[in-house]
Amino acid sequence: MDVIDIKTFIPSKDYEVSLSFYSEIGFKSEYVSDDLTLFENGDCLFFLQRFYNEELANNFMLQICVSDIDDAFELCSNSKYKTKISPIQQMPWGNVFYLWGPSGELLHITQLGS
Repeated sequence: MDVIDIKTFIPSKDYEVSLSFYSEIGFKSEYVSDDLTLFENGDCLFFLQRFYNEELANNFMLQICVSDIDDAFELCSNSKYKTKISPIQQMPWGNVFYLWGPSGELLHITQLGS
């Protein structure tokens, strides 16, 4: 098997709110269907789906690696659709903060090697 790409499907409790959340934290949206939107930032892409399962959403995690953790933190702190955000933490492998989206999903916003 020669894998050339992987995209995740993020669940949404309120599809319109999730569309707004990912747009406000820097992703560009592209309509796929009434139940699916493709989001991109640079070469990174994922699907937002009009599907919600509480157990899945509350256990869904995604690492998003960024080039500037401070810029990312400022942008995400200003999100009106986030449910929670942690302070930036220094780890042995870099810096990270945690951002909870409107459906309960957890985003690990990470700058590696800092």
